[in-house]
Amino acid sequence: MLFNTLEFIVFLAVVLTMYGCCTSYLQRAMVILVSSIVFYAAWKPVYLILLIASLSINYLFYASLMRRRSRAVLVCAVTLNLLLLASCKYLVFLWESGSSFAVWTGVAGAHPVPAWLNWALPLGISFYTFHMLSVMIDVFRGDWTRRISFLSWSLYVTFFPHMVAGPILRASQLVEQIEQLGPLKLANLRLGAFLFIGGLLKKLLLADHLGPLANLVYSAPAGVTTGTAWLGTLAFSLQIYFDFSGYSEMAIGLAQMFGVNLPRNFLYPYISRNPREFWRRWHITLSRWLRDYLYVSLGGSRVSFVRNQCNLLLTMLLGGLWHGAGWTFIIWGLIHGLFLVGHRLLLQVFELFAIERHPRVATMLNLAGWPVTMLIVAFTWVFFRAKNFGDAWLISAAMLGWGPPVAANEVALRAFQCAIIGVGVVVALIEPLFVAWCARRDIVDVWWRRSPLLRGVVYATGVLVLIVFGGAPQKFIYFDF
Repeated sequence: MLFNTLEFIVFLAVVLTMYGCCTSYLQRAMVILVSSIVFYAAWKPVYLILLIASLSINYLFYASLMRRRSRAVLVCAVTLNLLLLASCKYLVFLWESGSSFAVWTGVAGAHPVPAWLNWALPLGISFYTFHMLSVMIDVFRGDWTRRISFLSWSLYVTFFPHMVAGPILRASQLVEQIEQLGPLKLANLRLGAFLFIGGLLKKLLLADHLGPLANLVYSAPAGVTTGTAWLGTLAFSLQIYFDFSGYSEMAIGLAQMFGVNLPRNFLYPYISRNPREFWRRWHITLSRWLRDYLYVSLGGSRVSFVRNQCNLLLTMLLGGLWHGAGWTFIIWGLIHGLFLVGHRLLLQVFELFAIERHPRVATMLNLAGWPVTMLIVAFTWVFFRAKNFGDAWLISAAMLGWGPPVAANEVALRAFQCAIIGVGVVVALIEPLFVAWCARRDIVDVWWRRSPLLRGVVYATGVLVLIVFGGAPQKFIYFDF
């Protein structure tokens, strides 16, 4: 069930109505839990078995860790979860890689992937697995000491606004709020609806129109020109931002309707001036998860400088692999890791020669940092989007100037692409200013003080715009991860 469909809007209206009729916490909690199960089952009911089994077994691990912080129990829990995740997500990749290696070394011939391995990836498995692991690691470290009931645990894992594609939450960010679910409040409904509609507009009016432009390039990468390759990659760069940040804002808005505050997952990443800033603004909850549970566990900054850079590189490699089972995702993570390591080395050089102490030099570096960062980030998206390494190589080579000359019939298409991409660039860059203006003017309250007639006209116009320009609902990109 997609957030951007009429089916979901009807589902949400029913859930809010039932929730509003509840008079106790237990009733509200059960409405949310049952609704979350129905929401998940709407995709493939059979995977409810996997979700419930994972949820129940991990609760037993959690309860055991609460009684005694045993390293053996934690290792067993982490191993079991990673094996389950690998079985569902990476077996085909491992089979294909092993088969290719066997052919390359001459050990054996090519073996097609067995039919029994071609099952559909369980929806949201990467996200809800990380949720449960974070609680158990926090308990082992002593960062979380409150006992969680099985009902609260189930709500924490399955809360439908965030279960499928995040934000990825720690227990401290959600459990206490889940345990204090109160009645519906008009202020929460207004703010939640405002956030939800903002994310919906990003998805329908921007992401879903940029996607086809990227598909034109990435579906047939052979023979693309340099300009076309760049336009297709820029289209995807904007598409994935508006798609995923739109989903995150819709999830935050939905949770807000029930009085639950979820953390921001994006903070205008395309205004970043260096890779470190980019990863503090892009998919923030995943970045923090990788930092807190992987990078810190490897030693973080407490080790030597060389080992610290190796830890950072390994963290980004595994972060790339988390996104998808393919060498392209590993390379995507590797490039970002090298970018981060290179930035840290550059900072060391600047500190050694006291370069940034000069105001003019520091200003010039800040000005140069944005275009350099955006060019490298855009280049890495090639490996994220391409179907395989061969396609990624063709497009990246074209972007570097090794593509064929521009054909005459591409001029009109390119002009059309530039117009749509230009709108996306403008929106991405002015979004921080617009949000700041809305916050300063308290635009939600100002809007609700307007006359019902004006609000009705605006709502009707918005619905008409979505009908005319929205097109058919498309799946969110991160549903595949």
